[in-house]
Amino acid sequence: MEKKVATHFNNHIEALDAARQLSSTIVSCAELLVESLSAGNKVMVFGNGGSAADAQHFAAEIVGRFLLDRRALPAMALSTDTSILTAVANDFGYDQVFKRQIEAFGNPGDVAIGISTSGNSHNVAIALEEARQIGCKTVGLLGCDGGAISSLVDIDLTVAIGATPHIQEMHITIIHLLCDLVEQELFIENGQ
Repeated sequence: MEKKVATHFNNHIEALDAARQLSSTIVSCAELLVESLSAGNKVMVFGNGGSAADAQHFAAEIVGRFLLDRRALPAMALSTDTSILTAVANDFGYDQVFKRQIEAFGNPGDVAIGISTSGNSHNVAIALEEARQIGCKTVGLLGCDGGAISSLVDIDLTVAIGATPHIQEMHITIIHLLCDLVEQELFIENGQ
């Protein structure tokens, strides 16, 4: 068992090195979020399974707080309303569950963040396509080689490794970095 633990930590370190390659793109994403939130727009985050949980975590940190006591910022996870999810899945198909919400809630200048460890989640891809048509800025928090989604986004945050658990570990790290950078920029640097 100790060997398994050591292997996991070594793989985590390799994943962290892969995520570190995204440093300048993470800064660009934070700048996009700051610009959008400063203009009164919102952030919409979505994904399936563990990525749905990450989307909820991200939205909670934006609306509540990350490290600073500050005013709430507008963000929503599109995986949380079971009535919408089940109605849309039943009436239109599961591939529409995020697209319909983007259509309902998205406005030009909002930021749509799709999370997919494979980069190929169909319902995430078509929601990002809808977001672009509306005039939202799009971000992909992805894994592996970025899959089909990487070409659909304005900002591609692909953690280029193949192991889903380690991709998810890096996604949470990136989410925390983004929250920290947004808070620092909006509430320390600009004093809002």
